[in-house]
Amino acid sequence: MSQVKHLLQGKGNAIYSIAPEAPVLDAIKHMAEHRIGALLVMRGEQLVGVMSERDYARKVILQGRSSSQTAVSDIMSGSPLTVSPDTDVFECMRLCTDSRVRHLPVVQDGKVVGVISIGDLVKAVIDAQAEQIEHLQRYITS
Repeated sequence: MSQVKHLLQGKGNAIYSIAPEAPVLDAIKHMAEHRIGALLVMRGEQLVGVMSERDYARKVILQGRSSSQTAVSDIMSGSPLTVSPDTDVFECMRLCTDSRVRHLPVVQDGKVVGVISIGDLVKAVIDAQAEQIEHLQRYITS
């Protein structure tokens, strides 16, 4: 099975982030603009958390907070799980499932080099299974 670095080669290394002191409203606008479900929360080059649509729904909307008055740092998930480019796709799926997260920052030598989502992982597994089925069908018919 492939590794995270292979997924990043296919999807790219775009990193969308926001500062911890930014208002949640800016984060939501940023996510909508880029059609993504989470942002890395960065202080300069340092990863300090992840803010997702789930965080917004549970920690702003359901608690009656103001999106323009609440800082990202107040609702983000701090100390996020990270993976390296060499991490196996199945290990990433296990991490997402066990920890109930949908996004994994990819860190190499202390620097964020990308982000993968549960959707990226599912697509990789489906593609690998389709390839294996094709190989088996060729083997059977030859």
